[in-house]
Amino acid sequence: MKLLTRREPDHARTDVGEPEADYAGGWSTGAQANASTLIRWTAWILLFCGPVIATVAYVSAAAPAPAAQPKSAASTGTSAGSQGAAGFATLYLDAFLRAGDGDGGKLAAYYPAAAQLRLEGQSGRRHGEQLTVVRLRQSERDVWSVTVAARISEANPAPTPSPDAARRDVKAEARAASAEVVHYFQIPIATAPAEAGATGYIALGLPAEVGAPTRIEAPKLVYGPSHPALPSDPRTLAATEFLRAYLTQAGPLDRYLSPGTRLTPIVPTPYTGLAVDQIAVEGEAGEAAVTAVPGDGTRLRVLVELRGTGHDGIRVPLSYALSLTARAGRWEIASLDAAPARSAPPSVAPSS
Repeated sequence: MKLLTRREPDHARTDVGEPEADYAGGWSTGAQANASTLIRWTAWILLFCGPVIATVAYVSAAAPAPAAQPKSAASTGTSAGSQGAAGFATLYLDAFLRAGDGDGGKLAAYYPAAAQLRLEGQSGRRHGEQLTVVRLRQSERDVWSVTVAARISEANPAPTPSPDAARRDVKAEARAASAEVVHYFQIPIATAPAEAGATGYIALGLPAEVGAPTRIEAPKLVYGPSHPALPSDPRTLAATEFLRAYLTQAGPLDRYLSPGTRLTPIVPTPYTGLAVDQIAVEGEAGEAAVTAVPGDGTRLRVLVELRGTGHDGIRVPLSYALSLTARAGRWEIASLDAAPARSAPPSVAPSS
């Protein structure tokens, strides 16, 4: 008897093969082993590095964040441009004194409003000599008041024929007298930042002629009264030998200097000889003759007046403030002082 079997259609039959021995859940057994090794090493690394990571995290959290530093804006101090203002004012005054008819444009470079001025007189009829800044003060922020001193000379006009040749030229004498007078002009100068970090200047008005600066009373000095410099006085001897080497190169200068003092003689030599006339000694009240030298290390300040003979034979008066130091039975020059030493102001007793 023949058994009939039912045939499944091809599209309904699915062949499911046996899984291969080296695959499990979509991973090969080799990949699974590698992953296990990686996880194991990662665990060991975290175990050893865990304390370090925790410490870094703690320090980072505890450290305050750096405060943002504000950008410093470029600023000019209140005293910026003082030297430039002084130089600008000097140039301005020189042009002002030389200016005449038609020179307003030249002054406009310093003071723009001067372009509209109607100036009189011939250009260059007078000019300033020995222009010097004698006062510089800040009247307000970025504005400087500069006082410039000048001697004013006038050009001599062409002589005019005169029937009376012996008549005195009054105008010429007046001009000569005026040239000896020192004039003072006060000039306001404004400053402001310019390109490339420079400072710009501009005048705020025309020069104003003012009076001479107030003369102050001379301060008291530490020296006693001046008296004739005696050759037997070791202080006079030390000062004379030093100044002769310094001004005339009569012998080596170092032999008159105390250890550690550095000075060089003047080159070329301005004088051919000198004579010390007067000497004033610190703390000395009388004129008693002194012939002894105190112990080593004693310091003393003196003010010396002398006459230096120039190469033309003319003797010129000079004065030098010197500090002396005693060593090995003689005085040596410790320093050529920048200025005579002032006496200390008297102390004021506190009120009870």
